[in-house]
Amino acid sequence: MPNQSVRLDRVFQALADPTRRAVLERLTHGAAATSELAQPFRMALPSFSEHLDVLEDCGLVRSRKAGRVRTYQLAPQALKVAEHWMVTQRANWERRLDHLDSYLKDLKEQKR
Repeated sequence: MPNQSVRLDRVFQALADPTRRAVLERLTHGAAATSELAQPFRMALPSFSEHLDVLEDCGLVRSRKAGRVRTYQLAPQALKVAEHWMVTQRANWERRLDHLDSYLKDLKEQKR
């Protein structure tokens, strides 16, 4: 499970940045070249490329190079790790809230 934890940390770290989230959102519409992805952002291309490296390192995007053009595409399977964690957390919290609700109802009944 430690490997899963590292993968989860890397995915959430990548998603924590608004630039990277915007890139992922753009890639939902299809693959794009680095220059196209960088166009809406006011930053130097090397700085923007670091964002792409983070996304690729954690597995959220894949790239391929044809000539001098590097194209990126979404790799959504990496989100499965985060999705599984969130589903598990939601189930835990719903169970805890159900227990709290039962406890409060019992207290209310005892006061009657």
